[in-house]
Amino acid sequence: MRILVTGVTGQIGGALAARLQTLATVIAADRSMLDLSRPDEIGSRLDDIAPDVIVNCAAYTEVDRAECERELAFRVNAASPGAMARWASRRGVPLVGLSTDYVFDGSGERPWQEDDAPGPL
Repeated sequence: MRILVTGVTGQIGGALAARLQTLATVIAADRSMLDLSRPDEIGSRLDDIAPDVIVNCAAYTEVDRAECERELAFRVNAASPGAMARWASRRGVPLVGLSTDYVFDGSGERPWQEDDAPGPL
């Protein structure tokens, strides 16, 4: 099994990639392998990588700066994950997206939905 983990230069992605290496072949994707600022290239890159599972830990996380770089933040946090989801759906590949307590507080009883109200801690 080939598990693609994005955002491996971050804390969560790096730790998860290291942990998953005991279970499967991990493709540890940093920006040079999968540039989420270029959503139009995501599908072809995923074709090249050919993962069996995708775990997306990557995100544009500079909250204050995102207000000035709205288009970039949208491409990284919305358009590229959307491109990943479409690619994964067409191929029956599971896609896991991780968030932090900067978006949801973790108090829910069910999986979060896109239209749930955020509750950052």
